[in-house]
Amino acid sequence: MVDNNDVIAILNELIETSKDGEEGFRSSAENVEDARLKEFFLRRSQEVGDSVRELQGLVRSLGGIPVNATSIGGTLHRRWIELKTALTNNDNLAVLNETERGESIAVAAYESALELALPAEIRAVVLRQLEGAKRNTGLVKQLRAVYEAETALR
Repeated sequence: MVDNNDVIAILNELIETSKDGEEGFRSSAENVEDARLKEFFLRRSQEVGDSVRELQGLVRSLGGIPVNATSIGGTLHRRWIELKTALTNNDNLAVLNETERGESIAVAAYESALELALPAEIRAVVLRQLEGAKRNTGLVKQLRAVYEAETALR
């Protein structure tokens, strides 16, 4: 089993990744005009924000200080979404593709954390949040398929 400091470090990495997702969904909402997508992205941002706060609570309960910032990579990814959207005139498919890419990074981070011998109560939270990230990825894929079909009909 990993020691307390390692658990705190792992949770802080997940917080950073999740903050990236929260901000990524918010950025995606800002970069689409479609009301359905805007609402979807804002709802996902709120849900991921709830996950961030839960992880931060776990870090505090372990005596650690939770991170409260996004990663440099996440910031760069959001800037890429903004640039790509600007270049493609608020293309919903471009935003969905970039959002899916961001969520796949979150899934990989959670799966990596679960490879470690985490305490049972922490493992349960990480596993539940992994399922949420997978659900988000699946929903984004479904939306992308809908928008691809709509684009093909034009």
